[in-house]
Amino acid sequence: MASKKESNFLNMVLTLFLVAAIAALALGGVYVVTKEPIALAKQKKLEEAIKKVMPEFDSISIEKVKAVDSEDSLTFYIASKNNEVIGSAVKSFTMKGFSGEIEIMVGFLNDGTINNTAVLTHKETPGLGDKMDIKKSDFPKQFMGLNPDGKVL
Repeated sequence: MASKKESNFLNMVLTLFLVAAIAALALGGVYVVTKEPIALAKQKKLEEAIKKVMPEFDSISIEKVKAVDSEDSLTFYIASKNNEVIGSAVKSFTMKGFSGEIEIMVGFLNDGTINNTAVLTHKETPGLGDKMDIKKSDFPKQFMGLNPDGKVL
């Protein structure tokens, strides 16, 4: 049977260091293993959102424009079919959600009409704020077919 170590400051510090080092290595390992699958899942969700908000297209070009009131930028996905632009999807955001940032994808046709919307990320309260998602309510449908025409909605 192993003898009990004396409880002194050095033993406690070494034990705490060992536990912290093992935990840090475990967390680092999990991060490395999950980094790529998480990035692939985010990319797939973005591609699905673009397909949802735009009519059928065969190519996409990407442009970034600095936002007026933020350090971040807006991303425009310009959709084309048979080398003719059919509209654009805009990845936008707001920090005015009750729980922080909300990212949304809005699809516009060439005449400025909103084709569809898709929520990319949010941290709103389940059952309340998350009703902005098409799977939970008809809230996003109210924007389909509207033309903001330079007006703020």
